[in-house]
Amino acid sequence: MTDLVVTRRGAHFGRRFLPCSIGRGGITDEKREGDGATPRGTHRIAGLLYRPDRVAASELPDWAQPFGPSDLWSDDPRDVDYNQLVRAPHRYGHERLSRADPLYDVILLTDWNWPEAVPGRGSAIFLHTWRRPRHPTAGCVAFSRPDLLWLAHRLTPESRLVVR
Repeated sequence: MTDLVVTRRGAHFGRRFLPCSIGRGGITDEKREGDGATPRGTHRIAGLLYRPDRVAASELPDWAQPFGPSDLWSDDPRDVDYNQLVRAPHRYGHERLSRADPLYDVILLTDWNWPEAVPGRGSAIFLHTWRRPRHPTAGCVAFSRPDLLWLAHRLTPESRLVVR
């Protein structure tokens, strides 16, 4: 198994180097909700979601799961479903997965603070499409769409994201 290793300078998967973006708060050992940092450590790939009105299922491996307009991700530490996929309407703070921009058209989920979330320790640490090259994220790791799709075909639920 090959790890996806991420540093401030980019990502390595096997012998391939992939430019990527990390959180605006850099890489941290003390991740907190809203700090904009990417958590250091070894994280398992926990799932693959995609937006079926923008990405065909045939473009992704068969373990990918579609999401729809009412799918959200809870980012409110007061929520019993904090750092979980939830559905609208949802009374707590959340991120809408069906965004107007293409950032979440394909999402590789990580097991950061999941499935048993500690409130306030950070949520929604995804691998997703970047806004533009090297543009910081809110804590996720982001790639160009072609690189993200390339990774989606090579990573599995047993793969590891190693953030150094």
